[in-house]
Amino acid sequence: MGTYSNVCHLLGAKTEDPAKTEHLVSLNGAKERLHLFEANLMEEGSFDSAVQKCHSVFHVASPVIMDSPNPQEDIIDPAVKGTLNVLTSCAKAFSIRRVILSSSSVAMLRTGRPLTHETVVDETWFSTLEGCEAALAKWYALSKTMAEEAAWKFVKEKGIDMVSIHPSIVIGPFVQPSLSYGASVILSLINGLKSELINFSLISEPEKYPNAALGWVHVKDVAEAHIQAFEIASANGRYILAESVVYFSEIINILRELYPSLRLPCRWDHEEVEPTYKISKEKATSLGINFIPVRVALKETTESLKKHTFINV
Repeated sequence: MGTYSNVCHLLGAKTEDPAKTEHLVSLNGAKERLHLFEANLMEEGSFDSAVQKCHSVFHVASPVIMDSPNPQEDIIDPAVKGTLNVLTSCAKAFSIRRVILSSSSVAMLRTGRPLTHETVVDETWFSTLEGCEAALAKWYALSKTMAEEAAWKFVKEKGIDMVSIHPSIVIGPFVQPSLSYGASVILSLINGLKSELINFSLISEPEKYPNAALGWVHVKDVAEAHIQAFEIASANGRYILAESVVYFSEIINILRELYPSLRLPCRWDHEEVEPTYKISKEKATSLGINFIPVRVALKETTESLKKHTFINV
């Protein structure tokens, strides 16, 4: 996505099926300020004309796919080659002042080091290929790690100013008719269904639920971080985003308080909730981010699930 004179160019979104972009074109001011272009993430030069005269480019197009029968083609290549194709087009547009790359906290967390209650993850952490190989969603972790590494190498060679944003699991309201990834995780917790992060086959007693601790962040904070990363001239390098690291069981407890009528999981593969690792907020707060509490994000996620009829409460 690029911006110029308060006009947003959304690339790769033009489609023969208008239902897929209806939620975008119906936004306030979209008629005047939103332009949709057809582009192929895997085709070099596909973004050349669209980014011309842009002041900034926000590259947020990387598929959130955790596993695939063909991970190289479906996960790795769109992340790595797609990112490089966008950056190659940016290198040809001399008007661009800064590129904002959406990455993921997984590009920092998979170092191979243990995550204990004494651990504070910050922007100096870089995932390794070995660390990603050991992760549950290894292909997604690899794709994000490899794409970020390739991006930094490219922009340093070309002299492009880039900032990367690394959200943890993004929750909160969603406007599209399909599930956002973060909302799908919450829905899986509510329904007790298997997902890429909630793998019930890994535990010995099927009536129990895996109690993982993960970072969570509100989608509005992620959007604000992207905007501020462009507008604040001193913004630089990498920014990790998480309001807090919370166990699934704590998520369920919050949902139970907010929605007593929901039938939610009650048993976990480990009942004792130990102190979790922490994710530093120091650099993110320099962008002016005042993180929205997880409780608020969960309520707004659930309300969106209700609105789009994924649940009936």
